[in-house]
This record gives sequence, structure tokens and C-alpha cells, in this order.
Amino acid sequence: MTTTVHSNLHRSAWRDWWEGTRRIDIWWTLAWFDIVLRYRRSTLGPLWLTLSMGAMIGGMGPLYASLFGTELSKFFPHLALGIIFWTFFSVTVIDSGDAFVNAQNYLKQGYFPVSMFVWRTQARSVIQFAHHIILFVPVALWTGISLSWPALMVIPAFALLIVNAHCFGIALGILCTRFRDIAQIIASVMQMLMFLTPVFWLPENLPDRAKYMLWNPLAQMLELLRTPLMGGVAHWHNWVGMGIWTVINITLACVLFARYRRRIVFWL
Repeated sequence: MTTTVHSNLHRSAWRDWWEGTRRIDIWWTLAWFDIVLRYRRSTLGPLWLTLSMGAMIGGMGPLYASLFGTELSKFFPHLALGIIFWTFFSVTVIDSGDAFVNAQNYLKQGYFPVSMFVWRTQARSVIQFAHHIILFVPVALWTGISLSWPALMVIPAFALLIVNAHCFGIALGILCTRFRDIAQIIASVMQMLMFLTPVFWLPENLPDRAKYMLWNPLAQMLELLRTPLMGGVAHWHNWVGMGIWTVINITLACVLFARYRRRIVFWL
């Protein structure tokens, strides 16, 4: 009698990735329980995410607008969206480094597609983002932002973000599982990039000699996401730039995943 071995060590990279991707019921449930367990015994639960973010935006808005000499009605939505999206970037990137480490109990006990745990990390970030983005509604109403059809460009921009986040999560998850110090380096780099990305400041305030800071892929991604929600249209060079970064991310993730996914369980 022939026994078929069901293991990620004997599956192709594509099949292993697809098996994890299609099990939305599993990775979405795991992400949801991660949020529930984090806020168990709390009266407001995940709403604390919204309240803490709202307090930060409400406190920083008038202060930074006066420091930069910018009209509050123009700066407030810029800051609100910048903080909301940057929090999503930062949480997704930092948590991706521990995607496989935090799932070691599953990976050591049997066959689980490793891509499933990258999706789990992203789903958890999306749930948190959903609690944050509602803060933009009162900001938009107060500043009188009127959205039209170009605002729908935020949908392909967010899809592009998810693709890049997933590819980066696979690459970073593999590297951080093998070299644990990389996770600490990434956290420090993200903190530095926060000040090099137009989260708190306006791109038009940069002098010409500092325009290279806008080549930062996170700055380009932020522009694609924020501009439609502020009633504008993102510049075409941001789409081209993110297209190039997406190809690089997909290539890197494919190479690392195909070559090292079998070793993840041995590095845990």
C-alpha cells in the first residue's frame, strides 16, 4: 500500500503558496483571535486602537500646523491619513518579521503552508487599519473634503500595497527566522523612515536639493493612498515607481520562498 506524504517539504513552491493563500477561513480566523486575545477582559476592546489614534491625531494636528505655518484645514487630513497609513505600514512590516516565529507551534506539529502565516499577519494589520481609518471621516467632514470618482483610485493603490506587503512579509519572515537580529534592525529602520517619509510634513515644503527623499517607496505608496482621499490625483511617476518596486519585491520573495521555505521549520 502506497502512502502519500503531505508535507510542505514535498510540495512545489507555487502549490505551497497557493494552499496557504486559499485558506482564508484559517488565516482570517487566526488573525481575528489574535486581536480578540490581545484585548480580552477589556470593555472597549479594539476600540482602544481608535481612541488612542484619535487622541494622537487630534493633539498633533494643531501643533504641527502651527509649527510648519500651514493652514490647519489643509494639514489636518494630510496628517491624519499619514499617521493612519504609516501605522499600517509599520505594524505590517515589523510583525512580518515574527510571522513564522510566532507560528512555530503550528509549523513544528504538522503540515501547514507557510504562506498562510504571512496572510495571518497581514489580516491582523488590516483589522487594525479598519479601526483607524474611520477617524478620517470626521476629519474629512470638518475640513470640507469632497470626494469624487478619482477617489476610487485608492482601491488599486491599496491592492498594490497588499501585494507588496505580502511579498515583503515572505522575504522578511524568512530572513528574520534565520537571522533573529534583523527584526531589531527593521524596527529601528522603520522608526528612521517615519521622519524621512511625508507623514508629518508636506512634500512641497522640501527644498529642491532634498527632493530625492520622495524616491522612498513608502513615500510613493503613501502618496498613492493619501492623494485620492484628499480629493486629488496622484502623479503618474508614483505609479511607475511603485510598479518597479513591486516587480523587485515579487522577484525577491519568489527566489527566497522557493529556495528557503523548506528550511524554515529547522530554523525555528
